[in-house]
Amino acid sequence: MKTHQPYRISHISLHEPVEMPELDHHQGNYLVFWWKTIPLGDLYLEPGTNTSTDEYYKAMGQAILPTLNHYAQNPAELKANYLATTSPDKLKNLQSWLPANLQITATEIIPEKVAVSVVVCTRNRAAHLKCCLTMLQNLTCRPAEIIVIDNAPTDESTREVVSAFSEVKYIREPRPGLDIARNTGVSNAKFPIVAFTDDDVSVHPLWTYQIWQTFEKPQVAAMTGLVIAAELATEAQYIFEKHWSFNRGYTDVKYDSDFFRKTLRKGPPVWNIGAGANMAFRREIFEEVGYFDELLDVGAAGCNGDSEMWYRILKAGHTIHYNPRAVAFHEHRKEIEGLKKQLFYYMRGYTAAALLQQQQLQQAGYAKQIFWVLPRHYLRLLRSGFPHYSYRYRTIAAEMLGVLSGLAYYIKNKRPNTKLSR
Repeated sequence: MKTHQPYRISHISLHEPVEMPELDHHQGNYLVFWWKTIPLGDLYLEPGTNTSTDEYYKAMGQAILPTLNHYAQNPAELKANYLATTSPDKLKNLQSWLPANLQITATEIIPEKVAVSVVVCTRNRAAHLKCCLTMLQNLTCRPAEIIVIDNAPTDESTREVVSAFSEVKYIREPRPGLDIARNTGVSNAKFPIVAFTDDDVSVHPLWTYQIWQTFEKPQVAAMTGLVIAAELATEAQYIFEKHWSFNRGYTDVKYDSDFFRKTLRKGPPVWNIGAGANMAFRREIFEEVGYFDELLDVGAAGCNGDSEMWYRILKAGHTIHYNPRAVAFHEHRKEIEGLKKQLFYYMRGYTAAALLQQQQLQQAGYAKQIFWVLPRHYLRLLRSGFPHYSYRYRTIAAEMLGVLSGLAYYIKNKRPNTKLSR
């Protein structure tokens, strides 16, 4: 079997003097391009790829052009100037042209603190939590409140970590379940915006500021942000990022009643909106559409409590904004066995959530997804992976078992439609 080569992640700032980075051709390279605090795009260079300078700048140009076009005041003028990205000397011309021609919000005065409650749900992961809290308290723009929900702990390690952070609120939630913990966080949040991140996530210094800015638009009821891989050292991490990535792209997306109506017949793909590791809500929306469904996510079905909540928000006619300037960095599971377990619960939760969403609105096409589209999808994977089932195909059995488990879980736990309250 071919040995998987790690990928080195490099973050490249295009507003600074740029030269082609030194690439280790014996391993893969994953390059993320930025303009100051704005992520623009990414590029994979496979192991063994000998990339010339001209090839590098051409590939970089293709990677970031959609985002620059998204921000450009005059896309036609951008296209004309964009031909200048095939060499480092010509890139300097583009660097001088971009600042005056991109509609990128630049705020010279960043508030020290904004009215956002950040909730971190955790369980027996003291080392991760300590790093997370240290990071949150050292952001350029800090949240007004940080709440740690200690979910069904078996020791006092979480409490001990939080005790070292005087401004962090500690709450013990004895009932196991991620959505139970999330709901406890919402119930105890004091501020009008409630943001969630995970204990194994680090966020950009302006993450809280970007969340706060997003909700300056009164029509926005919820938001998600960009999640970039923090490490691609193992095959499991690479498989996840390539086929299950939390990265939803580098341009803003508005999900609203039009999106919901146009996709209803096939089942709105709410799981594409973002990731629970980087999401936020107006606190008042929970009073209208209900709290997170405690049948879902870790401790129950396994996953999709976030996307099921987004489904209810859209069904109620509200808007969700994907803001790629609110950036988080996620550490994927390193081992294949860990990835198999994760994807089992992903598909278990996906199946249960889809059928719960179907139950809420019979016109939704989720039943067709589960009983027709998904079996055909896995049949194609089984055929294309035969006979070795390596790389992406190594997790197929776990995924299919997750679907069957999710179906059984739904049948056992389905209930009448009621508003989900605390």
